[in-house]
Amino acid sequence: MGLTPKEAAAEFWDGVYSDDAYVFGTAPNDWFAAHGHLLRKGLRILMVADGEGRNSVWCAQKGMAVDAFDLSGTAIRKARKLAQDNGVAVNFSVHGVDDWDWQPDAYDAVAVIMCQFATPAMRDALFHHCIRTLKGEGLLFVLGYSPKQLEYGTGGPPWVEHLYTEAMLRQYAEGMEILELASWDAVVKAGRHRGKSALVGLVARKKAGRAFLAGGI
Repeated sequence: MGLTPKEAAAEFWDGVYSDDAYVFGTAPNDWFAAHGHLLRKGLRILMVADGEGRNSVWCAQKGMAVDAFDLSGTAIRKARKLAQDNGVAVNFSVHGVDDWDWQPDAYDAVAVIMCQFATPAMRDALFHHCIRTLKGEGLLFVLGYSPKQLEYGTGGPPWVEHLYTEAMLRQYAEGMEILELASWDAVVKAGRHRGKSALVGLVARKKAGRAFLAGGI
């Protein structure tokens, strides 16, 4: 009997993260770190598809209470070691988007950094869950590749339907206060991942009292 899609994805990412070295380095993502002024000690934050933990460990170093999950058990083992080496605590767990316990109104912030391999249907569910799990006035951080990334070929999936556009992110954030939404090119230097990249980023604040229906955004 073959692997389920989830098992196949976990096996793929276990292979990506199988090196002892940290594939994307141990420093936080540049864009996310540049928004550190919006985050503060004591906030509860969820890191989605966090990989080897570079962003969640950085949040913990800033004094936040951090939950982080990834589909890859190999990545999570490396993330736990990174947290231990830096003397911080992060609540890491092996989960996918479909089986994470999405509690409503639970987090002050949610970050989805370079999570590009979700299918469009999975992405719809992901962003619905992310916004629903935010408290009123909670912040959503999203960073990904735009379709122009296919020209550069320096990372990310080779399928345009998996990439982000400003219009797409604006639609997902409908009803939120958009603090920042922009596209730009940058030279990315993150572990083995280096090269010119086409990026799009969103920072949005959930409005207090906004309701979300179980069926979608």
